Amino acid sequence: MGKVAARNCNDFYLYKSYHARTAITFGFTLVFLLIYLSLGEIVVNEVNFVRKCISTENNQEGLWGKLICTNFKVSFIPQDTSPKQKSTLSHLLLGEHDIPLTCLEQVVTVNDTKGKKKVLGSNQKLKFNPTELILYCKDLRMIRFCFEEAGPESARKVCLAIAHYSHPADLQLLFGFEYQGRRYHESKVNGSTPRGLQTPIFDRSSDWDREIKRTNASEWRVCSINQSYTVSSSLPEHIVVPSSLTDQDLMQYASSFTDRRIPMWCWSHSNGSALVRMASLTDPLQLKKTEQKIFAAITKSHPQRNEPFRSDLDKSLPSILDIQSAFVKLRQICILDPFEESEERWLSTIENSRWLEYVRAFLKHSAEMVYHLEGGNSSVILQEEEDRDLNCVVSALMQLMLDPRYRSLIGFQSLVQKEWVMAGHRFLDRCNHLKKNDKEESPLFLLFLDCVWQIMNQYPAAFEFTETYLTVLSDSMWIPLFSTFLFSSSKQRAQHLMDFAKHKAIPQGEDQVVYFPPVWEWSQQFSTKDQTLFNNPMYVGKGAACVQNGEVKTFKRKKAYSSTLRGTPTNLRNGVKGGEESLTRRSSLANELKSELTPVKDLSPSERFFKDWFSRPADLQGLLIPLLMPSHMAFWKLFFLRWVPEACISKGGPVTTYHKLSQLVDEIEILQSQLRQYKGTSPGNTPLTSSGGNPTDQRRMYFQASSPDDPSTPPECLTSSFPFTPTGNLSRRTVQGTPISKFLNGARIWLSTETLANDTV
Repeated sequence: MGKVAARNCNDFYLYKSYHARTAITFGFTLVFLLIYLSLGEIVVNEVNFVRKCISTENNQEGLWGKLICTNFKVSFIPQDTSPKQKSTLSHLLLGEHDIPLTCLEQVVTVNDTKGKKKVLGSNQKLKFNPTELILYCKDLRMIRFCFEEAGPESARKVCLAIAHYSHPADLQLLFGFEYQGRRYHESKVNGSTPRGLQTPIFDRSSDWDREIKRTNASEWRVCSINQSYTVSSSLPEHIVVPSSLTDQDLMQYASSFTDRRIPMWCWSHSNGSALVRMASLTDPLQLKKTEQKIFAAITKSHPQRNEPFRSDLDKSLPSILDIQSAFVKLRQICILDPFEESEERWLSTIENSRWLEYVRAFLKHSAEMVYHLEGGNSSVILQEEEDRDLNCVVSALMQLMLDPRYRSLIGFQSLVQKEWVMAGHRFLDRCNHLKKNDKEESPLFLLFLDCVWQIMNQYPAAFEFTETYLTVLSDSMWIPLFSTFLFSSSKQRAQHLMDFAKHKAIPQGEDQVVYFPPVWEWSQQFSTKDQTLFNNPMYVGKGAACVQNGEVKTFKRKKAYSSTLRGTPTNLRNGVKGGEESLTRRSSLANELKSELTPVKDLSPSERFFKDWFSRPADLQGLLIPLLMPSHMAFWKLFFLRWVPEACISKGGPVTTYHKLSQLVDEIEILQSQLRQYKGTSPGNTPLTSSGGNPTDQRRMYFQASSPDDPSTPPECLTSSFPFTPTGNLSRRTVQGTPISKFLNGARIWLSTETLANDTV
């Protein structure tokens, strides 16, 4: 098979497998094909002389190479190894043409000569030799391989191998268990130790204690009655509850809740109001009594003893089946259906998928709950039957709107860890990693990320992270090497890691988190330079700095500054104003919320609250409320259209803006550093970089400014899909003038007149 060599790369090992063949049939000279194998990864099957299709317009257009199936991924190794300037993320675990097996949605084989087509599953037979293989991916890629020059039997075997290994029978058959076990023993042999993690995991009481102190939730305490998961199998071992409730009370009430999920504190407002989530009450005999005592305890935790407001999300929001149905329709529109219909038909089809409608529904409901916390000065109880799906979305969105801490990178990661991972969102079922139950699958986490992007799109300077970060985070759900998105509860995670440790001969007492890390250890996927793509150059949070009179000072909120960053304009993208159109006044939302402006005296308290908030300049380090009209819901193009050829604008799109902003920010930081050196050390001068290491390597922008003495050539391969590559990842026609190209040139998606007419605050 070839020569295998090993090398050390960024704290984990990769193996190179070199394959050489003389391709006389195609007139190729002798070339070497290269595949990187991670620890524990083995080649299961392979086939040579495969064509990866680039377009359906020309059947002969494509990349020639080798198709390989391993126990981790599907790899395509192009024959053409000529060096090219790259403008994509350099993933440390996956190559440019690699697809993790868990990312595969469907494996379809085709035989053109016989007119046959078959969707393959695990342990299925294939009675014909395929001429094509089409892979439908969960990250919205559709990849097509042709076998017209490959050996028919080899092609059939590699298709069956891909289908089999993408349908694991058990969770521990996912590659992450093999990889992390090998990684643990390699670290012991080499004496290397994993780095500490900045993001709190909330698997210990100290993490919750810090959150209580940070939010000044003095009437709440950390409770550990679920130690060893003796009370509820889906709650974490440590939760925060009202101080007035004893452990004995909670043990008594637990049986009245679905899956014994007692109410759990999420966050506290400075006015004393708290955000609480809980499951439905199931015991009819104890329902009223238990409910009264729980509500009384939450009321007692409020400084003014205000009664809490309860919201039943099962009655107020779309179901998980509705969300899944909308996403399937949207995926069909974005990557499968040809754009041969009229522009109006394509836009109406997007509307009819109802995805944007559901995104708006969650944002709107979250904003209404924010009113009760902030404007109504009442604690809010989010109730859902199992408290593991819709509650995750709404509670996280509310905190994102209320607390600027969660709009920083580390803060956002802690929010996801707290409200999704530790709260027991069923990632294993909702992501359908084992492909066992399609009815349980639902893209709730993606819906949440889309909601976050909508707020970012309206307030671009309020977030430390970028839409590239959100997209990469979504893609990480399909890489089974991290614990974050693999399990449905902390207990399930603990059980599997215990079995994993026993099977891999890891001594008892070792810290399992280290050896099956969360996704927040980005250094396992990307280099330090690539991680700078997560940084938003426009961020004006507490960590940002400005120069005043030659000194670096921490940014302070000023109305005069924030008023220039009002959150409504559709012509403001990534913090850059487009065209000459003036910014829409934020108070105009109140005019759009009602078709006829009602006198102020007739406004409800919530309407008055929103009207007052939108009449003032936005404080980017305070409360943020997104615009809620249907026409303000934008289409997340980078995520949904990144693989579509029509959406790729050469040397244009948001990447051009990011490129220029990054260079400006980097130039400012260089000038600040030179000013500090010129003025010398003073108490007011705080260095932006640490004293050790090369300052150039520590600069936090991906695109860096160059000095006059060292001019650099601008990147040549940038497209609007940066940092993702669309090459060969969608086999469809690329016709100019299609509805999608018109949409990308400025057409807006508007919901129907009926939807607009029925719109309410």
